[in-house]
Amino acid sequence: MTATISLPPTAEAEADDRSSSASSLRLSLAPAGPAPALLDGAWWPRSRDLGAELPSLAAVLDPLWGRITRVTVNPTHWPVVPRKVPVAGHVVKVGWFLAEQDPHELMLLSYRTGRWNLLVVPPQTTPVSAAWLMAAASDPLGTSTASRLMEEAARRRTVYEAERSVEEVWDSEGGHEARDPAVRPPVPTVTAAMPRQPMGR
Repeated sequence: MTATISLPPTAEAEADDRSSSASSLRLSLAPAGPAPALLDGAWWPRSRDLGAELPSLAAVLDPLWGRITRVTVNPTHWPVVPRKVPVAGHVVKVGWFLAEQDPHELMLLSYRTGRWNLLVVPPQTTPVSAAWLMAAASDPLGTSTASRLMEEAARRRTVYEAERSVEEVWDSEGGHEARDPAVRPPVPTVTAAMPRQPMGR
């Protein structure tokens, strides 16, 4: 099984995607590798409602990683952290750590199987930034923390916006033909292979 992130290019496609099943979960997992990376992948939830978002995530990960029994988050970006969330016939316990856990990370525990760390891509992230973040977090040789990846994504976005600003000035001064705003570059799709087995961290 593979976990796929498919980024909708339009608002209409996004609305359709919101109503689809857990099979379209916005999730990217690192492939099996010789050594564990800091992150096991990335998850792009559609909201900051952990009680509503967690069941579909756990339902997809249960058959891959073994039944998820516990999840921890940093409450910085989650307005409400429920103590328990029902998931497909069982209950996932939810805890939180403020200083000990990266604010952009979700930790999942599977009873007697292992522990995994996912970057949580903010729901409001643009598709292009989300695609980059999910690919970077799924790199089996990755050495960046979730917060470092978020900082790099912000830096890339700033550089991109500055370049766009320069291009717009150039276009307005007749530097080259103005581009048709209706023509947009294709939206990237990232596919991650089967997740690696836990290495007993």
